[in-house]
Parts: sequence; structure tokens; C-alpha cells
Amino acid sequence: MMDTGHGTDLRRKIIQFIIVAFIGLIVFQLFRMQVIEYEVYTERSRSNSIKAIKLNSPRGVFYDRNLKVLVSNQPTYTFQITPSDYSDSLNSILENVVGIDSGRIAEILYQKRMYSEFLPRSIKKDVSFESIAWYEEQSEFLPGVNYIVDMQRDYSFGIKGSHIFGYLKEINADQLKLMKDKYDMGDEIGFNGIEKAYEKYLRGEKGVNYFLVDSRRKTIGSYLNGSKNRRPVKGKDLVLSIDYFAQKSAEYLLQNHQGALVAIEPNTGEILALVSSPSYDLKDFASVTTHDLWKELSSDPRKPLFNRATMSVYPPGSTFKMITAIAALEEGIVNENWQVNCAGGYQYGDRFFGCTHQHGRTNLIEAIEKSCNTYFYQLILKVGLDKWNEYAKLFGFGSRTGLDTQEESSGLLPSRDYYNRVYGKNKWSNGLTLNLTIGQGELGTTPLQLAVYTAALANGGTLYQPHLVKGVLNSKNNSIEEFVFNSEKINISERTLDIIKKGMERVVSSPEGTASLIKLPDLTIAGKTGTSQNPFGKNHAVFVGYAPVDNPQIAIAVLVENIGYGSTFAAPIARDVIDAYINKIDISDQNEKEEIKITENN
Repeated sequence: MMDTGHGTDLRRKIIQFIIVAFIGLIVFQLFRMQVIEYEVYTERSRSNSIKAIKLNSPRGVFYDRNLKVLVSNQPTYTFQITPSDYSDSLNSILENVVGIDSGRIAEILYQKRMYSEFLPRSIKKDVSFESIAWYEEQSEFLPGVNYIVDMQRDYSFGIKGSHIFGYLKEINADQLKLMKDKYDMGDEIGFNGIEKAYEKYLRGEKGVNYFLVDSRRKTIGSYLNGSKNRRPVKGKDLVLSIDYFAQKSAEYLLQNHQGALVAIEPNTGEILALVSSPSYDLKDFASVTTHDLWKELSSDPRKPLFNRATMSVYPPGSTFKMITAIAALEEGIVNENWQVNCAGGYQYGDRFFGCTHQHGRTNLIEAIEKSCNTYFYQLILKVGLDKWNEYAKLFGFGSRTGLDTQEESSGLLPSRDYYNRVYGKNKWSNGLTLNLTIGQGELGTTPLQLAVYTAALANGGTLYQPHLVKGVLNSKNNSIEEFVFNSEKINISERTLDIIKKGMERVVSSPEGTASLIKLPDLTIAGKTGTSQNPFGKNHAVFVGYAPVDNPQIAIAVLVENIGYGSTFAAPIARDVIDAYINKIDISDQNEKEEIKITENN
């Protein structure tokens, strides 16, 4: 017979080992869960019974240079849906109550399907108080629906500033992937203008409130009496370089035109006013922009969304004549006494290049004063294309200015290489330069570049980086923590600049000056008119200038499209904006009061 006792003992020992090992594993798992990973499982337990509601931080406020509010925030209600608790059967009811198109909720939920179903989706911002009252009455029948008190931009302070301030848009999936540590789905982010360029200062830090919820995720009270809640931290307030009076007046004066205006503080590069017209109403972008509105704006042939002040490239007309004059003086080619006899134009080869008048014997200062084309046709032939290009570059033409919001064009500054590429090497004549000297031909500049150039003439030859923001406001003592911007001294003699400035002063002060009609009794203005030829319609009116002459505080460039002469249309606008800035006048308010007075008298 076989001895089975040994086999029985072995089986018993194996079974006992398995039982002991199993019990040991259970004990170890309990020890690990209750001791080693206590915090992990405690947090998981909390997450099942605690709901965290994030609180958006108010964005920083925009102030003008004198601390007048330009853009602020106002409270608003936003409806949200959490898909894990929500039923699609409620779609039509919610859409009707909050006033959105049929099918919009389903579209939003589908677009954001890649995110966790436990994260809320915003379905409507700027919800009416009536909708909130309805929700409060019906909330027990609306699982997965809630609202938050949010903030949206308030543009009710008198300045449109659409091409300055910019607007916010909901962050897209690609942006969210790159910045998920700072933003959540549904957050808004600066899309253009100052809102985009200074986003990191403006956004602030989110807060959070914790609530206890039951098994159906219904709120039953605050967690730990709110001791773990964190208040949002408001974004930093920005002090802009914009002057309320200059900006408000410029917007009013350009409202019925297509064109642009840029005014700069000559000794700092601070932009005092920037207008692109037509513009659009930022109030339409404060909440959710409708598809119909966006289509209307983007298809408008006048292009209100396009920033003409920094992106449009125009021939500068006669406002560019000072470049040729500076090159000639600095290179010793002529002095201010060199004269040309203007008989109404200049014959070059088989082509006659016309002038506006017969100016007779004319020197350099008179040529600027009277805008004599004939003088500058002959002067550019002495200077040559290469030197002309060299001095134009010194004033920043052909390059971006470095505007802090970064939305700008570099324009077009022709060179010998450029003409060789376009026409073929040595297959073009110097006759092309005759158009360049009067600001025509292939030359293209932005209104911003013209303002920077004029500011450099006014301040004695320094190019300052133009900027719309001075710095961050310290709310504790109302001091400004200023940002640092670049500047560059142009290597041009003081004597040359004095000659140019004397000519520009006579443009306004002399009875024969092309802008004599804008002369003011108590404010000296220097400037230069221009009429930019437009092959597609009426000429563009251009004016650049600065004031006061002896102590420049504002430099300005104005361009009005398809309207005529710079002296007739652009110069008066520049004069009024200069007056508004120097004397702190709201032109729009003055004119409205005058219209009311006339109506009452009638």
C-alpha cells in the first residue's frame, strides 16, 4: 500500500500557505490604503462628495494716461451644463429660456466632447436676470444645469478704442493644450490688441469654492464652512499712454470717413491717440458674438475689423519730401539756399512731371512751405536712390516700428535691389525716383510709421519705440510701474533738423503755406501736407505735424481715404486733435452742445 499521509500533509501545508498569503495580502492592502496612501484615498473620497467651483478672476482695468477709466468689468451671469449629470431632453427648454438658437446646446456639447464629462460647459454668457430667476424656481428639475456669476468687459466710458483695446475670445483646443496649467475649458483669452499683448498681466488668478454634494451631485452645503475656499486675484490694472481727450476727439472727427490717425508724445513714444475708421463696437464682443454679426463685419467692404493705422500701407505723398531734403543737407549736396526755378513742373526725358503751381525761384525752406514738386524732382536726382533709401531707413521706413501690440506692417521702401528684381538688372531709369521724392510710386508707409517719423523730427532726431501701455498701476499708492521701451538716436545734425523744422513751421504759419488755414492764434503748429494719388478713386488726404513748435508735446499723422487734398481734409482734423490734447477739450462734446444751441435758437 502507498503511504498517503505525507501527501495529505503537503496539501494541507499548501492550502494553509495560500490562506496565510491571501490574508497577508489583504492586510498589506489595508495597511497601504489606510496608512501609506491615506492621503490619496482620502482625496478620492472627498472628490466624490465635494464639488469644486472655480471662480474667474476679474481682468485688469484700463486707465488713460491721467488715470481716467477706459475699460472696466461688470458682473454677468453665465449658464453652464455638466454632461455627466445632464439630459439632452432639456435642450429645447434651455435654448428657449436663455435665448439661443435651436440646436446650439447640442453643438456646444459635441464641440467639447473630448473634455471630461464632469467639467462644466458654458452655454450662454450675459444671461438675463429673468432667466436666472426661472432657473432658481426650476433647478430641482434641471440636473447638470447651473449658473455662475462671471465678469465681462465694460466699454461704457466714452472711448470706442476697438483697434487699441482688442477683445476676448474663448480659448481654443490648441491654446488650451499649451497653457492648461493657466486656463480651463471655456475660459476667455485676449484675442488681439492690448488684451492679447498684455494677457499675462491682465488675466489674474482664479479662485475656487468647495461644496458638499450628495450621491446625485446635488449641493447640500459648503465644505468646512468655506475655510478651504480661495478668492480670485484680480488681474493687474494697466495705465495706457492714450489721452482721453485726444482719442475721443479723433474718433469723433474720423467717424464718417475711411482712414486713420496716430498721435504720439514725441519725447517718449507714448501713443496719445490711435484711430482706424470705420471701426466696430466692442460691446458686441463683450459676451458671445453672434454668427450673423461676425459675418456682417468680416464681409463689410469697408473692412472695419482691419487696423488701418498700423496695417494699411499708403503712398505718403508730399509728407515724405523731408527725407530727400535731409539726405541732401547731410551729404553736403546742397544747402538751404540752393534754388530751383519752378515753371509748373519738370521735364525728364520724354515725360513731364507736373507741380501744383508755378512757384518761380524757390529754395529748400520755401519748397517745403509751398510743397514744390519741381524742387524735389531735381533734388532727388542729385541725391540718388541709394542715399534716399539710406536716410529713409534711418527714420524706420521699410521696417516695423516695434509697436507693443505687435500688429503692424513694415510697409515698402524701394531700393536698387528691389528695382532690379522687379524690372530686371539695369533695366530701369532714375526717372522712377522722381515719383519717390514726392511720396508716390512703389513707396508705401503706414500712418504709424509717419507718426514715428514726425515725432523724431519734432524731438531732435530720436526714434522712440511706439507703445500703447505705460505700465502697471500700483493700486496702493496710484504709482505707475513703468515698462521700458527702446529708443535710438538718429545720426543727423541739429542744423539739418532746424532747417527742416523751419520749413514745416512755415507750412502752417506762412500765408503761402499749404496748411495756413489751420493756423491757431494761441498755438503754434508745424506740419506738412500731402495728397496721396490713388489709382482706384479720389486721392487720399495726408497731414503730418507737431505742436507746440518750441516745445513739442504731440506729433500726429492723419490719412483720410478717397477724399482729396491733405490741406483741405487731413490738416483740420490734425489741428483739432492737437487742440483737444493740449487744452483738454472734448471736440465731440463741444460740437454736440453747439448743435443743441443752434436747434434751440431755431
